[in-house]
Amino acid sequence: MKQPLICSGHSRPVSDLAYSNESSDGLFIISACLDGKPMLRDGNNGDWIGTFEGHKGAVWSSRFNNNATQALTASADYTVKLWDTLNGTELHTFEHQSIVKTADFSRFGNRIVTGGGDKILRIYDLEKPNEPLLQIPGHQSMIKAAMWSAYNDDVVLSGGGDEIIRIMDLRAGTHMALCAKAPISSMEFSKDKKYLITTAGAEITFWDAATFHPLKVYSLPFEVNCASLHPDNSKFIAGGSDFWVHVYDFNTGHEIEVNKGHHGPVNCCRYSPDGQSFASGSVDGTIRIWL
Repeated sequence: MKQPLICSGHSRPVSDLAYSNESSDGLFIISACLDGKPMLRDGNNGDWIGTFEGHKGAVWSSRFNNNATQALTASADYTVKLWDTLNGTELHTFEHQSIVKTADFSRFGNRIVTGGGDKILRIYDLEKPNEPLLQIPGHQSMIKAAMWSAYNDDVVLSGGGDEIIRIMDLRAGTHMALCAKAPISSMEFSKDKKYLITTAGAEITFWDAATFHPLKVYSLPFEVNCASLHPDNSKFIAGGSDFWVHVYDFNTGHEIEVNKGHHGPVNCCRYSPDGQSFASGSVDGTIRIWL
């Protein structure tokens, strides 16, 4: 079992976290929390750098753009906010009609996708941010996760309470649907963009990120809220209802280690870009970096 660095500062459950890409400026973590105060930290040691002030409700999602100069946060205050990470200033507020659970930058950082309680995906152009470029209905329940394709900036993926992952081609106006056995709780691409990793109920599914065919499905003995694949694709982490962060062999699904320390369910977990550590966020209000 690893000994984690414990990052305190949040006062309510941590709902999401994300690493930046590696750069000459360093490695960073941004966290979302139900206390409404997303935080920026050093990705290596967890040291607090700053807090983004402005939301008036719980923050559910946090993401960096490619060079970590900007960040997005999605909130229960019916807004998504765009931040300058260098000085902490708010660059724009995207008003919505309901709770927003997810927001993500496109690959080149010029567009964003958002989704939440009103079951509508919205696409915004950051050069003309006041009105959405597109509003896409179709989900039958709250959207929990939305992201851009690893291969095509005209394709977005979304999943939520209706147990469906929708893959939409914005240019062609077409979509396909992948069925799960439970509400979608998280989605991420592997670092090499080869796999799409999704969690739903007690299952983790690894899809081919180009064809969206399921390649591996693992059922775990607990409700899974999050999973992340090591950058070399040899192992993956998962966290959820049992308070622990588990490490599994990617090829066999066999458990390698269990990391205990959180005092509540684990809501989010991510490998660092170099694979030397991973971070987890919990209902207990802490982020732990496992070295």
